[in-house]
Amino acid sequence: MKTHRDHFVVGFTDEEIKQRMRTFISNLPDDLVAQSLNLKDTINFKLKTARKMLRSERWEKSILPFSYRPFDNRFICYREELIDRDRHEIMHHLLHENLGLMTSRQVLNRFRHAFVCSSAVNYNFIDLAGQFGTGYIFPLYVYKRTEKTRKSSIKTIMMLFEPDADYLVRKPNFTSAFSEKVSGAFKKSPSPEEIFYYIYAVLYSETYRTKYAEFLKIDFPRVPFTKDYKLFNKMSKYGNMLADLHLLKSPELDSPIARFQGTGDNRVRKLRLSLRGKAEAISKDEILRSAQNDNLSIYINKDQYFEGISQDVWNYQIGGYQVCHKWLKDRKERVLSLEEIQTYCRIVTAIHKTIRIQKEIDKMYNAVEMSINE
Repeated sequence: MKTHRDHFVVGFTDEEIKQRMRTFISNLPDDLVAQSLNLKDTINFKLKTARKMLRSERWEKSILPFSYRPFDNRFICYREELIDRDRHEIMHHLLHENLGLMTSRQVLNRFRHAFVCSSAVNYNFIDLAGQFGTGYIFPLYVYKRTEKTRKSSIKTIMMLFEPDADYLVRKPNFTSAFSEKVSGAFKKSPSPEEIFYYIYAVLYSETYRTKYAEFLKIDFPRVPFTKDYKLFNKMSKYGNMLADLHLLKSPELDSPIARFQGTGDNRVRKLRLSLRGKAEAISKDEILRSAQNDNLSIYINKDQYFEGISQDVWNYQIGGYQVCHKWLKDRKERVLSLEEIQTYCRIVTAIHKTIRIQKEIDKMYNAVEMSINE
């Protein structure tokens, strides 16, 4: 999905978008609305036409969860009148219960381009547009309307009053040849989720990323499949743990390792780092010279900071983004709510545990390649 109007259709909360939309469909003149919302006509977007269309639509139902960046979950008004490339043919699969694998076909530097999502995703989710890392989304399930539903006018009318999901069927997004090969190797059929989690674990193996570094720069990642079911199962469980951490739904995040300290208005101003609780800021070079697990304090303003963040967590990258820095940078001049503060502490914890799980995956990865299902 691609839009040049992120500042309008994407918001940190659904209420932010509702407020903008109320202005958008108001009776104010077009020029005042354009100025107020920082909008201008493009080849694919005409403000006057879009305002007229949306005044007669129930746009509130189009405000949906949106995966904006890794660990950065926001909301979007998902309307084709407002989005340049809505990619509905793909995104509609993620508007229902699903998992999606976000990755890249090419990367400029080291491959770190794999992340899970459960909602519609941004074009620049995994890396900046114009870089090699532009993202591709692979839904675990594809949803289709039943043939009977499409042909029945009575059921079409009923769908106005009943849940849409009642008339959808879903199937795993795997070819039949792939499914048969996996089932044949294990003498049993692993669930689609187990296969998804296995793939996710492999893509988070640093051994895998290093061994195939040059290939991963020029094409989609290729995943080796073990024929050892016990090994497959162990890898899948680690992938499940990673996915739950990355979706911020793991119970292990209920006791975060980071804390928010200091008194103030919670506004993100200039970010600065200090080492081991010292008040003075330190440079990037000083961070690199410090011990890997030294705790950093990340100040968001003069008096307030997050503490309990190790160097390896602070430096951790997913795709083209240094997660802990990017998340705060994107909220500059914003007053953090209690929920956002708690979310950041959970993100720090999730990355800390991700690094530990990656080490466990690497202990098994060589065995995966020694037992590949040809």
